[in-house]
Amino acid sequence: MSDALHTRLSSLLPPYAVTMGMRIDQIIDGVPILTMDFSDRTVGRPGFIHGGAIGGLLEIASIIALRADLGDEGKATRIKPVNVSIEYLRGGVMVQTFAIGQVIRAGRRIANVRAEAWQTDRDKPLASSWMNFLLKPKVA
Repeated sequence: MSDALHTRLSSLLPPYAVTMGMRIDQIIDGVPILTMDFSDRTVGRPGFIHGGAIGGLLEIASIIALRADLGDEGKATRIKPVNVSIEYLRGGVMVQTFAIGQVIRAGRRIANVRAEAWQTDRDKPLASSWMNFLLKPKVA
């Protein structure tokens, strides 16, 4: 089941995520962990990851976690960010970065997701976020 979920969620990564080198690293208990390698695309000031790349990773981790949580119901649901709050806790350096989203609540119309990014030690987060999403049925 995990391989099928990994394949399904990987196919839902938007072009931005793919261009930035984001991918699903693993799925633990149904929750995807994303990774993004350090590259020229992610550079901000010399030797550090740009805050926008970190914010993008947190947003994609939140959306993919929400897609995993919604399951098959999510195929017919549009997910639109309506509120994003990011706390940058330390500078991201030239190593692989990971992120995970946790769905706090997914109602009929609104979902609340918390995400966290880290590098070498998950106990030392790089950044965290709270995101609220509008859930709407896709129009055929």
